[in-house]
Amino acid sequence: MKPTTRQELIDYCLRELGHPVIDINVDEDQVDDRVDQALSYFHDYHYDGTEKYYLKHQLTAGDIANTSITVADSIIGINKIFPVGGVTNTQPMGSIFNINYQMRLNDMWDLSNSTINNYVMTRTHLEMLDQILNGVAPIRFNRHTDKLYIDWDWSVDALEGSYIIAECWRKLDTDTYPDVFSDRMLKEYLTALIKKQWGNNLSKFGGIQMPGGVTLDGQRILAEAALEVKEIEQRIRAEYEAPPMFYTG
Repeated sequence: MKPTTRQELIDYCLRELGHPVIDINVDEDQVDDRVDQALSYFHDYHYDGTEKYYLKHQLTAGDIANTSITVADSIIGINKIFPVGGVTNTQPMGSIFNINYQMRLNDMWDLSNSTINNYVMTRTHLEMLDQILNGVAPIRFNRHTDKLYIDWDWSVDALEGSYIIAECWRKLDTDTYPDVFSDRMLKEYLTALIKKQWGNNLSKFGGIQMPGGVTLDGQRILAEAALEVKEIEQRIRAEYEAPPMFYTG
């Protein structure tokens, strides 16, 4: 079975642990908590748990007054911003007086190698000058505040009605992408978490005698599950976590 909903994922994991042949002594709320825990780890460390996303935002008077931009809770990281349309350029992007427009109009009338080379060299030089003279506004973001702070002069650099594009990382929405629930590592991890919760519950009562003379050893189940959880977390970090980005210069 390929789970496509939260409940189907729960049912799959419980069957992996022996349900309904064995009664899994875990409350529904406890199972829901373990699902949230598994998804949180999946979003944080599995490269398939997030996606690169370009957020377009039009600056409002409220943004300028608050000196910050509120983003959705699904955004977990912001790499950089691309100001568009009047924030760092003296002319709008579509204006015929914009330097990009003029360079394309006058310097790229053909596609010869010399034209391309000159264009690339000129653009590189202009970008270097922009970095030296204007620089890039530093940004600050914390996923728990859901606010993007741009360290510029909001009264001068931020123009109401202009746009900012932010390069972000956001969690995969399970409602939009239900295939997340069938991820192999997520299923293994959630099964181990539920097993750990089961063992933790049983360990409170010692050996529990089941019908037929079978005794459930809660401490053993807890120890096995804790080891499985640790191993799966290490596998996700070692094999499925995206490599860190390095900056040089």
